[in-house]
Amino acid sequence: MNLAAALRALFTKPGPPHPLIAANNAFAAALDRDLPLERYDFVVIDTELTGLDPKKDEIVAIGAVRIREMRLHCGESFYSLVRPIKKLHSDSTLIHRLTPEQLKDARGIDEVLPRFIEFCGEAVIVGHYVGLDLGFLNKAALALLGGAVTTPSLDTLRLAMAHQESVNGPYYDHYQNQAAYNLTALAKTYRLPRFPEHNALNDAFEAAYLFLCLAQKLKKGGAVTLRDFLKAGRKWKIIY
Repeated sequence: MNLAAALRALFTKPGPPHPLIAANNAFAAALDRDLPLERYDFVVIDTELTGLDPKKDEIVAIGAVRIREMRLHCGESFYSLVRPIKKLHSDSTLIHRLTPEQLKDARGIDEVLPRFIEFCGEAVIVGHYVGLDLGFLNKAALALLGGAVTTPSLDTLRLAMAHQESVNGPYYDHYQNQAAYNLTALAKTYRLPRFPEHNALNDAFEAAYLFLCLAQKLKKGGAVTLRDFLKAGRKWKIIY
């Protein structure tokens, strides 16, 4: 970028956000958080990434599935590979098992992201370590769509910590059992259906079953409304 272009970029006001972002932000702002969970739609999400650094790494797959009236709707799912801009490194390929050959004909994030946001619609977001997924998604949304997704989100990792505290008491040391909070370990602990790992859609399904399980357990402890569940995990730092 030359100096003139840099100055124009610096002093030119950004345009309005994409209609999908505007609609999402309006929904989030108006959302009543004091209703029972059964009154909301949820979309459980997962991404596959080239690494964990939003500054240099990229999304290579997005998966999601819908929960309505606290029932999993398996037929309402979203899955797309995403063609990365940078060359894939072999170490990241070993994790997400997506090869350059598989990704070369995939759509770019500029095409996939609007479809994904449209799929989410007026739903609360759920995910396991969901802040990581939303960090990458919102980085792309800010760059491509002029704004971030502001929908409330529930983290099944935090909800699992809340449940463990309700069972073991307020002084339970979560941080000495970090491995027990990964998605696979929690699925085993709660005897949930198992899916092959490191696939965005499979992990979204796994997290959906975990969310439904934890929701039932936390309800027994008095958590009823969306606001109750949003509060449930805020006291802990995320472990990863």
